[in-house]
Amino acid sequence: MGLCPVANVFRGANKVTLDAKGRMVMPTRYRERLAERSAGRLVVTIDRDQCLLLYPLPDWEEIERKLMRLPTLNLQARRLQRLMVGHATEVELDGHGRLLLPPQLREFGSLTRDVMLIGQGNRFELWDEARWNERRDEWLKEEELPAGLSADLESLSL
Repeated sequence: MGLCPVANVFRGANKVTLDAKGRMVMPTRYRERLAERSAGRLVVTIDRDQCLLLYPLPDWEEIERKLMRLPTLNLQARRLQRLMVGHATEVELDGHGRLLLPPQLREFGSLTRDVMLIGQGNRFELWDEARWNERRDEWLKEEELPAGLSADLESLSL
């Protein structure tokens, strides 16, 4: 399948607000690409950094296939499958460009009102704004990346 064309790359940091029902409005600049790529259908799942990941459905299906091909006897691979696939939930943009985040996923990410939508190429990360600011500042201070990923996970492109 190859790399996504540049037109389908999601980038940038966007402050968004969740309403009382747990809906967020997708920034206008992403809506057309999401409509073309996935007819507004996305998959939301959890990430180990305690944020949520949002993928256009076709991109998620490719990731899911990769995850499920990992060796199930590998403890790290099995945990990753349980977390990412086990929490994956399909959502759809409504006619107003909103998507409803399931309560259990909002709770996992500690998402209440003020959140940050961070473009990451073929996906978005959704963070509680205060946690995002805190983690971003930590990452800016770190000098090197942690070691210790298995060879299977190092080669996996999520």
